[in-house]
Amino acid sequence: MSEEITDTPHDSRACDGALTRAFGFLGKRWNGVILAVLTGGSATFTELRRAVGGISDSVLSERLVELATAGLVERSVDVGPPVAVSYGLTESGLALLPAMNELTTWARHNLPPTAAK
Repeated sequence: MSEEITDTPHDSRACDGALTRAFGFLGKRWNGVILAVLTGGSATFTELRRAVGGISDSVLSERLVELATAGLVERSVDVGPPVAVSYGLTESGLALLPAMNELTTWARHNLPPTAAK
């Protein structure tokens, strides 16, 4: 299907819709941090809660469902015994690694440590 060409002028200063969606989703409190923790490999709920200081169990659970629904995180159950549930990045989640690494480098060089507070 070809894109329809319109006579509506494009505002060159408008932010691309995809970038707006990306920052809206990844900028939601805790989402980016959870993804960053999972770049080190799969983790259990308890390991994630410890690694993401200050997050409540209910919020962590909500965020993991959102990230899984978006296709960035997958939940794996090992029936055990004991039953163990872990979370890991999907291919789409892993595809974020280069961008997250670049953002980390940029923040280290350009944002003062107090900028996020």
